[in-house]
Formats: sequence, C-alpha cells, structure tokens
Amino acid sequence: MDMQVPKKKLGLKERYTLMTRDLAWDTTYQTKEKVYPYADYEGIKIHDWDKWEDPFRLTMDAYWKYQAEKERKLYAIIDAYSQSNGHLGVTDARYLNAIKIFLTAVTPLEYMAHRGFAHVGRAFPGAGARVACQMQAIDEMRHAQTQIHSLSNYNKYYNGFHDAPHMFDRVWYLSVPKSFFDDAITAGPFEFIVSVGFSFEYVLTNLLFVPFVSGAAYNGDMGTMTFGFSAQSDEARHMTLGLECIKFILEQDPANLPIVQRWIDKWCWRGVRLLSIVAMMMDYMLPKRVMSWKEAWEIYFEENGGALFKDLARYGIKMPACAEQIRQEKDHLSHQVWATFYNYGGATDFHTWMPTEDEMQWLSQKYPDTFDKYYRPRFEFWREQQEKGNRFYNKTLPMLCQTCQIPMLFTEPGDPTKICYRERSYKGNKYHFCSDHCQHIFDNEPEKYVQAWLPVHQIYQGNCFPEGADPTAPGFDPLAAVLEYYRLNVGHDNGEFEGSEDHRNFEAWRGMAKRND
Repeated sequence: MDMQVPKKKLGLKERYTLMTRDLAWDTTYQTKEKVYPYADYEGIKIHDWDKWEDPFRLTMDAYWKYQAEKERKLYAIIDAYSQSNGHLGVTDARYLNAIKIFLTAVTPLEYMAHRGFAHVGRAFPGAGARVACQMQAIDEMRHAQTQIHSLSNYNKYYNGFHDAPHMFDRVWYLSVPKSFFDDAITAGPFEFIVSVGFSFEYVLTNLLFVPFVSGAAYNGDMGTMTFGFSAQSDEARHMTLGLECIKFILEQDPANLPIVQRWIDKWCWRGVRLLSIVAMMMDYMLPKRVMSWKEAWEIYFEENGGALFKDLARYGIKMPACAEQIRQEKDHLSHQVWATFYNYGGATDFHTWMPTEDEMQWLSQKYPDTFDKYYRPRFEFWREQQEKGNRFYNKTLPMLCQTCQIPMLFTEPGDPTKICYRERSYKGNKYHFCSDHCQHIFDNEPEKYVQAWLPVHQIYQGNCFPEGADPTAPGFDPLAAVLEYYRLNVGHDNGEFEGSEDHRNFEAWRGMAKRND
C-alpha cells in the first residue's frame, strides 16, 4: 500500500492564499457597511473583491526577509560614508541645498504616504488589497526613516538641516507638497489609490527618484544614492500595484470609468505642479547634471507614460487633459521656478545663486528655443547686479494659487512673457489660480479648497509670528518675525550661497583633507 507523502513546501499561489484571503472573515454582529464605511460613498462599484490579484503574490514573512537584507546593506554603506567624511567628496557645497529641499519637502511625504496607505488598507473590504496596502504603508515608513538617517549626517556640518519637521508645517513653499498629500489623504480610499498609487507612484515617481538619485551618484553623494536605489526597488513594486488597482477598478463596473478619468486628470496635474521644484533642482542645483528636466520629462512621461496610456485605452482611459500644457511648459518650468526662489532667497531654508557662465552654456544647449531668448538676459543682469553689491531679495508676499499653493509664477501657455492668472468668485469671496487646470479642480470641489491653509494669507492675518510678537510695536519687522517663527537662522541657512558659511566651511575642510598640515 502506497503511503501519502505530505507536500514539503507550498507553492507560491497557495502560500499567498493562506497568508491573505484565508486571514479574512465575514462579519456577523455588525454589517459590512458599518465595518467599511468609506467603501461606497465615492460612487465606485466593486462587485467581487476576490478578483483583486497582487501581481507579486508577496506574503508578509517573505516581505520581512527581503527588506531586512536591504536594510543591512543600506546601513553598512551609510556608516562607511559617514566614517570616511564622505560629505567632503561631493562636487561642491551648492549640491547640499538640493538635499535640504529633499529632507524638508520629500521625506515628510513618505510618512504621510504611510498614514494614507494604512488608512486605505483599513477601509478596503477585500483581503488581498488590504494586505498589499499594509505592506506599502510599511514601505513608506521605512523610506522616511532611511532618508532621515542618511541625510542626518549632513546636519553635523552644514546649516539648514536642524529642524525639518517644524519647517515642513510652516515654511511657505513647503505648503505645496504638504497640501498635495493633505488633499489625497482627505479624499476617499479609491481616490487616494488613484492619486498616490497610480498618478504619483506610477506616472510621475520616476521623474523624482531616477534622475535625482542618479544625480546624487554623479555628484559623489553615496548616502543619498544608496537610500534612493533601496527605495526605488520598492517604488517599482508600488508602480505595478498602482496600475493593477486601476485595472481592477475599471474591470469591476463600466460606471467607474468617468470617475477614475476625472481623478487621473486632477492628480496628474497636481503631481506635475508638485514636481516643479524637482525641475529646478535638476537644472540648477546639481553641480554635475545627469540630464535636463526637459529630457527627463520626455523619457519618463512622454515616452513611458504615453505607452502606459495607450495600454489603458482599452479600458476607455485617455491621456490626462493637462498633457498638452505640460508639453509646452517643459521648456520653461525650471527657469521660472529658479528665478522665483532666487528672488525669495532671503525667506527660504536653503541658499540660492546665479549659474556660472559654463552652466548657462549647458542650459542654452538643453533649452535652445527658450533659455537664451527669455531667461539668460534676466539672469546675467541679476549676476551683474550681485557683483556690484546689489544682490536683490524680494521682501513682498506673492499671490498664491488656491489649489496648488504655488506663487503665481507660471506663464500663459504659448506666451512666456505673460503671467497666467485666473480667478473665481465663490460665496462672495474671490479665489486665484495659476492655471485653467487648478481652477477646474477648484470648481469640482470648492468646499474643500476654500479651506486651504495658504501661507501668505496666514502671514497677513498675523498667524505666522512667534508667540508674544506685537505687530503694532514701533519698528516691527514682519519678515524677520516670520523667519523666527520658521526657526530659520537668517544669514546662515538662507540667502546667497557665494561667501556663505557653508561655502567657506566646505572649501576649508576639503582643503585640509588634501593637505598634511
């Protein structure tokens, strides 16, 4: 008689089933509607959650082993970089200002994404989708931690790294990334998945991580390069999950299509506006550049994103409505944003500067139709004024877009000499917008966006001064009070890079590292 031999090892599909769907249960003493109250109100119809399939079939035990191995390698490199004074190996200290922006603007978003996916995981009735969201929530938490650990090395040597969490909640330009995730988290679970899981992670994240992290490697920053590539392997998984979520929603019911298309139009535009600062970092803040913003945009959005939307056309999904305006803006975006930050360099937490002649030549080559015609004359004039001791700092407060919260710096599509300006009256108040797309987003959800916390409005209302400040006191300096409220060390963290403390220290330390005295 033959004996039954038990299987020694379960197959991947069996293990995945045991660790996901078999962990689920049906509710008995409460209705599903009460247990999952956010599953229906957005209008998305899901008929069978069991149709959801994780393309990686990743189980939690395999996840921990995989991530632990990555952690060991990452922290070994970070330690070696720190102990060998790796900060003196970067191309020059201007590069560190891009890292300051990354730490104060991007790292907190990872934590907000963690909160968002944890919430969505709780809100979805399907067990498979819940487990996938749980893993992504842990990924996002890990990314925030590794970025803080990698970048904290610079806090020992350079200014502006000392209070990133405090600044994230207060500094004027940081309200742009903060408002993006505040908007996404306060949406329903399906819109959050489309906003972050698809529009940001799948369509736009490569524009942040691949060129910028490659730029870190190109500029000798092994710490940033290592956490970037460690995170990028997770991002590749997130991208696939985001795409599978979209397909799953569209396959469940044809009535979901117009809702999903509206969300894609909205969040692709909001993501593009958010990445304006990345365009500036790539073209102006990396001493050695891997590629221009325009080149990155053409590769990662027009080519890769174009292929993606062709694939989604079989579901009825179209290219985002903003695609044509983005195509026109790619020749102007980084120059307009850098010009704005240069003017407001006295109110930021990082240094700014005018590009050297060699760098302007590079910009002329990369932007042959626009840079010399529209931006080089302005930049050369500002550099000339700086050399005469007339470095200009704008001390006024700019008008902000009610939706994206960026100062009204963008120009009309097709006319780079005219500022784009839109306005809308709602319930007796007037609201301003940087573009038609931001105005359309407001028009769809006015009650949400009238609540926006706009930094300029808050300053005018007296809500951004240190406790005990008296704006009516003789000689009161509102800008100085606001910068104190931000906890900025004026003259150390901000202003002109040339001759700054960071500049002088870097040159002195690197000189000492190359001498025997």
